[in-house]
Amino acid sequence: MSQNAPMSVTSARSLSRRRVLGTLAAGAAAAPVLTACGAPDSGSSGKAAAPTALATKPSKPVVLNVLDVAGNLKLTQPILDAFKAKHPDIVSKITTSTGTAPELAPKVQAQQQGGNVQIQLVLTGTDGLSAGIQKGLWYNLKPYYPTFFPGLMSNYQTPAASMAGLAQDQGIEIVWYPSGPLLEYDPDKVTTVPTTTDALLDWAKANPGKFQYAQPRNSGPGRTFLMGLPYLLGDSDPTDPTNGWAKTWAYLTELNKYVSSYPTKTSAIMTNLAQGTVHMITTTTGWYINPRAEGTVPASMKVAKFDHLTWVSDAQYGVIPNGVSDDELIAAMKLLAFILTPEQQAVTYDQGYFYPGPAVQGVTTDQASASSQEAIRKYGEPAFGGWISGNPIKNSLPATAQVTAFDLWDKRIGSTK
Repeated sequence: MSQNAPMSVTSARSLSRRRVLGTLAAGAAAAPVLTACGAPDSGSSGKAAAPTALATKPSKPVVLNVLDVAGNLKLTQPILDAFKAKHPDIVSKITTSTGTAPELAPKVQAQQQGGNVQIQLVLTGTDGLSAGIQKGLWYNLKPYYPTFFPGLMSNYQTPAASMAGLAQDQGIEIVWYPSGPLLEYDPDKVTTVPTTTDALLDWAKANPGKFQYAQPRNSGPGRTFLMGLPYLLGDSDPTDPTNGWAKTWAYLTELNKYVSSYPTKTSAIMTNLAQGTVHMITTTTGWYINPRAEGTVPASMKVAKFDHLTWVSDAQYGVIPNGVSDDELIAAMKLLAFILTPEQQAVTYDQGYFYPGPAVQGVTTDQASASSQEAIRKYGEPAFGGWISGNPIKNSLPATAQVTAFDLWDKRIGSTK
């Protein structure tokens, strides 16, 4: 595999961008107090409208409780630790907990309605982001961009900038990857690898119960497969799951006959593949690399792409629930700005979990740790670079459409098992 991310630039341009990007952290300390239009009241927190003016630093160090519903701490835990060590004037403590995307919105909404918001920052994928946007749970951060995130959009890679738009200014994109949909399989059990949707259906029919994907509502590979099928099948409108996915729903209904169950987590289908319960699963670039690097899936497993693939990119975001205190809001934004600095973005190469990982421009694998570089070299797929550069990349569905797609899948497919 190439040691550069697919969107790498020349070293001179990278240096220039790194200098500009460096202002993400420094700008928060140096910029004047922001006065701008406040964020709209969420209606669910019982709080007044967001503050129109914020200091650039908390009045005293705060405790940040961070909830991860996307597996993002695999990428950012070292960054959180570095931020706490470097900024004791901003945070006295950072606690972390994990949960699932379907649990997120009800949990936050209950705290807001009770007037006791105990989560200051959520690390989420597009699933939890979308559910919270639909319910009005997150702060509109746009008024605070000039102070805390100068040059935000221009610093993102082009496809990452496009994905950042899905947040509707209610979250900060912190990592990005082209995702999939891809297929992962046991080469000892799969001798003819499907490269078309018809071939996959034929294989599943000939091998009932041996192909599996996880519930899209709580699985990156699951929702990427769901959102990628309309492109592969030539549906009338891949952005409209209600009226434009006739071929996709028909295909999934037929495929459903040969799928025994839909686990609630991606890790479960990885375990099933490792144990031989299933022989083929949906995957993504990161989910192919990371479990093999960590030894939870045998390194012998292989990956394949569909012919005429359209990538459906994915991203993870930091969102701040309405109702946190001003000091907590400031500290959470300072942390998010720190995550976006080039040095910390290089950490997100990790063990390939969200390959490549960095959302900003000019951060390449040679800036990552030696262990990250070794994991990507040893467990990555050399063809990934060509697959990414040689096929179109589309956004995940926006918030409302994504929630609709999950609901329709639950009703038409998931509820049958």
